[in-house]
Amino acid sequence: MTAVPITRRAPTRVARRAATSRPPRRLGHTILGVVIIAIMLFPLYWMLNVSLQPAGNAAATPWLPFDFSLRGYETAIAEQGGNLLTSLIVSLGAVVLSLAIAAPAAYALAHFRFGTWVSVLLFAVLTTQMVPGIVVANALYSAYSDLGLLNTYGGLILADSAAGIPFSIILMRAFMMGIPASIIEAAYVDGAGPIRAFLAVVLPISRNALITSALFTFLFAWGDFLFALTLTTTESMRPITLGLYSYIGGFVNDWSPVMATAVLSSLPAIALLIVAQRYVAAGVTGGAVKS
Repeated sequence: MTAVPITRRAPTRVARRAATSRPPRRLGHTILGVVIIAIMLFPLYWMLNVSLQPAGNAAATPWLPFDFSLRGYETAIAEQGGNLLTSLIVSLGAVVLSLAIAAPAAYALAHFRFGTWVSVLLFAVLTTQMVPGIVVANALYSAYSDLGLLNTYGGLILADSAAGIPFSIILMRAFMMGIPASIIEAAYVDGAGPIRAFLAVVLPISRNALITSALFTFLFAWGDFLFALTLTTTESMRPITLGLYSYIGGFVNDWSPVMATAVLSSLPAIALLIVAQRYVAAGVTGGAVKS
């Protein structure tokens, strides 16, 4: 039995042309992407650059901080440290309250039988997201004034949770609908009740959705300005967004502390996004495909 030599067919003209044209095209796309990212990140770089300047005018800031100083950060921490702490307490409180309400509600809407009422409830949840924030803020100011909740942590936490709870319900319901009913039924067979099955089975499986909801709720509360402006009237209870707004004032001669405050207020959000990015990607897309 003779072996037949295998001859390789020479590449066609079209294949050779494609092979020679791909690297330059990919290089061009890479250069274009780098340019776009540089333009988008330039304001952040300039904010950091100005914050490291010894003093003065943002317009006279050099492109590179050769003679940098931490004086702006010392001033920002001394004058805005309390506002940063207020924002942190309010944001974490809003996360805890939102998850405590949204997680059981999402589980009930995903696995309990309510018939057509599920659509009605989901429509009501979506409707709350369509109401302008200024309308809610004005209504809350009148109610808070009567209840004595103005200038309190609890009042700001309740207000900021109003944005986080509907979003968390919608996100976690979509994720929990993908949990097989057989897993929950197995917990019932082992003797667990509805609450035990929810705490011991559903919540651990829904970790990605919980982290995603917590992250977005934290960002909602951390970046809130409208409720902070409406529901606080004293300097002792002032989130960092309102503190930065009042810090700028009408005329600013020294931008270094202002930009240092902006950098410090951006660090928690950046750190959380870096740490939780893989959970966010899994939590957002988890409800797209049912198991």
